[in-house]
Amino acid sequence: MTTSPDITLYTTGGQNGGKPSIILEELGIPYKVKNIELRKNEQFEPWFLKINPNGKIPAIVDHSKDDFPVFESTAIAIYLCENYDTEEKLLPKNDPKLRSQVIQWVIFEASGIGPAQGQSNFYCRFNSEKIPFAINKCANEIKRLYGVLNKSLEGKEYLVGNKFTLADAMSYPMVRGHFFSGVESIDEFPNLKAWIERIDARPATQKGLNVPVPDKMKEYRENPEKLEEFEKLMQSYFKDRLKI
Repeated sequence: MTTSPDITLYTTGGQNGGKPSIILEELGIPYKVKNIELRKNEQFEPWFLKINPNGKIPAIVDHSKDDFPVFESTAIAIYLCENYDTEEKLLPKNDPKLRSQVIQWVIFEASGIGPAQGQSNFYCRFNSEKIPFAINKCANEIKRLYGVLNKSLEGKEYLVGNKFTLADAMSYPMVRGHFFSGVESIDEFPNLKAWIERIDARPATQKGLNVPVPDKMKEYRENPEKLEEFEKLMQSYFKDRLKI
C-alpha cells in the first residue's frame, strides 16, 4: 500500500530548482514549498544543512516517511517516482530495459548537461570578468551534448518509449534556457527545438516551472535590460561570496 505523500520542497527559482516541482506536478503529488533565499545564504543555515549537508537547493522532506530528507535533484526525482509513481508515468518499473534507458538519460543530464550549463551560466552571466576561452569551451561542450539529444530524438517525440518520462523532464529545464547558458540559437538542432516546444505545451510542467516564484527565463530572453539587471545582482553576490 502506497503511503499518502506529505512532502515539503525546499527550492528557489532557476533551471535546477525547477526539476523537482515539475516531477511533483506531473505526478500530481501534493506538496508544500519553502522558498530558500540564496542571496541571504539561507541554504547554509544549520536547519537546512540537516536536510542537505551540501548546502544547495533543491531538497525535499517526506513527512509521511518519518521526515525522510532527500537532496540532489536526480536523487529526488528517482525517489519520488519509486515511491509515488504508481502508474509508471515517468519511470517504468516492470520493464527493466525501458527503466534502464530512462535512468541512462537522467544520468546523462546530471553528469553532462547540468554541469556544463551550470559552468557556462557562471562564466557567461555571473562572473563580472568575461573570459572568452572559458565561455567558448562551455558553449562547445553544450552544443556537443545538444547534438547527442538531437540525434537521439530523430523520428521520436520523446527520448524513451516515445512518451514523456523522467528522461525528458530532467533535461528540459536546462535545455530550454540555452540562451542563458551562452548558446543563443539551437536552430541547428531541429529535433531538440521541436522537443522543447512539445514540452512547453505541458500544463503540469509549466506549473512546475513557476514554483516557488514566477519563471523569468522568457522575460530575460525578451527583455535584455531585465537580464542585465539580474546579471549584475548575481555578479555582486558571487563577488562577495567567492571574493573575486
